[in-house]
Amino acid sequence: MDIGGLLKELLLEDKVMIHFDFMNGFFDINKSVVITWGVLVVLTLFILFLTSNMKVHNISRKQLVAEVIVEKLRGITYGMLGEEGLRYRDYMVAVLVFIGASNLVGLFGLTPPTFDLNVTAALSLMSIVLVEAAGIKKKGVRKWVKSFAEPMAVVAPMNVLELAIRPLSLCMRLFGNIIGATVIMELLKMAVPIIVPAAFSVYFDIFDGLIQAYVFVFLTSLYIKEAVE
Repeated sequence: MDIGGLLKELLLEDKVMIHFDFMNGFFDINKSVVITWGVLVVLTLFILFLTSNMKVHNISRKQLVAEVIVEKLRGITYGMLGEEGLRYRDYMVAVLVFIGASNLVGLFGLTPPTFDLNVTAALSLMSIVLVEAAGIKKKGVRKWVKSFAEPMAVVAPMNVLELAIRPLSLCMRLFGNIIGATVIMELLKMAVPIIVPAAFSVYFDIFDGLIQAYVFVFLTSLYIKEAVE
């Protein structure tokens, strides 16, 4: 099978996990939705485990691990957002953890939710809505509208167009990298013994997956930082 055929097969694979024989599949539930909820359940249980029985004094090792994880993640996003964007730090931590965890499910033979364009599009739209809301909160509606005409009125159409380009860029960058890694892994599985794909899986499912989560959060944080300056 050539690359074009493989890509077509991947994109057109049956994405439905739960089928309801009603209204021509209108209520079907896709794999990405089920896996997304699975990721959220696992993360929730993990957080509840780490944060149970927390104390102010004589803290347990479990609480210490939880506090270290939170401080490290907050430190990462604070470095991206700066002082002005501090209020959005925890949201960006949540996005970073969710995308990172979603990309790691490939280690268990599951298709990452970010392989679905609907998921990456939703994440991108949420990010851009937050960016513009941050700008409006900081500047007010009038100054926010006027900012599109800076540094001169002639560039206003380009600045407005950027509102559409930014979410599209975030969406396609994340989706493109995930699908690219999936295609490479499928080609390796067909061409070489299983040991080699297993080794490359460590890179694509762990390192590359976490890097893509970081890049998505970094760009969103950069946009927020620009909006609140």
